[in-house]
Amino acid sequence: EVQLVEAGGGRVQSGGSLRLTCAASGFAFDRFTMSWARRAPGKGLEWIATIYPLTRNTDYDHSVRGRFTISRDDAKKILYLDMDRLNPGDTAVYYCFRGDQVHDSDALRGQGTQVTVSS
Repeated sequence: EVQLVEAGGGRVQSGGSLRLTCAASGFAFDRFTMSWARRAPGKGLEWIATIYPLTRNTDYDHSVRGRFTISRDDAKKILYLDMDRLNPGDTAVYYCFRGDQVHDSDALRGQGTQVTVSS
């Protein structure tokens, strides 16, 4: 089955850190661009980071650049998002996506994991 499964969300105090994981199955993970996006309460889906295959080059939204790090383990088929210096504005449901078109309704994405940052 082709799927993405996120894990690692939770509640953390402002200034804290979390690591999210996204386990991929059913497709050639190492050949695909992978991304993270989030949806904050009452807001739309926001792209935050992308990592490309082979080169592992990365792109970040300005809101997370310097605080979040996207990485991948192609052997394990896992996508990571290391989040540091979290603040209440980072509270959202976080999703991993195959590809970088996170607003494409046909894009493969996981079920999401909740991150709550308290002040």
